[in-house]
Amino acid sequence: MNFIAMDFETASGASHSACSLALVMVKDSQFAGQYYSLIKPTTSMSYHNSQIHGLYEEDVRDAPTFDEVWQDIKKYFQANRLIVAHNASFDNRVLASCLDYYDLEPAYFMSLCTVKTSRKLYPNLKNHKLNTVCHYLGINLEHHHHALDDSKACSEILLAQEQTFGVASLKKLVRHI
Repeated sequence: MNFIAMDFETASGASHSACSLALVMVKDSQFAGQYYSLIKPTTSMSYHNSQIHGLYEEDVRDAPTFDEVWQDIKKYFQANRLIVAHNASFDNRVLASCLDYYDLEPAYFMSLCTVKTSRKLYPNLKNHKLNTVCHYLGINLEHHHHALDDSKACSEILLAQEQTFGVASLKKLVRHI
């Protein structure tokens, strides 16, 4: 499989408040690279969000804004590219909201959600949160809610599912964004 696992962390409840982003590139079912950046959000950091991901105002004060980050990563978002996320509706919404906020062209790509694949393939789990699925599959998730660690875990989940269930069962769940 060829895909990119994506994860955003946000500063607040506003969808355009990205404060970190990670991409993990997989080519021929092998790790092929990664990208990580803090992002200076357009909103202040909420206490609640900071408690979840551990990022604070001082961490992102000198970080690039999303429109600057986009210049580095937009090449990865193409109509024929598969972008994977655990709870993809959240990450896809953050991406679309950031693009809209900065008046950038929308991104069009194929999307696959590992929450949905996990619900389908592991229906007996008590829930399908990232840490639960990782524990079930024996995947190390050292820093949950760190965008890079979450992206790596997401990619490992999909690769484990590919190995166990094959690509055909996963392709049925791909959406076009």
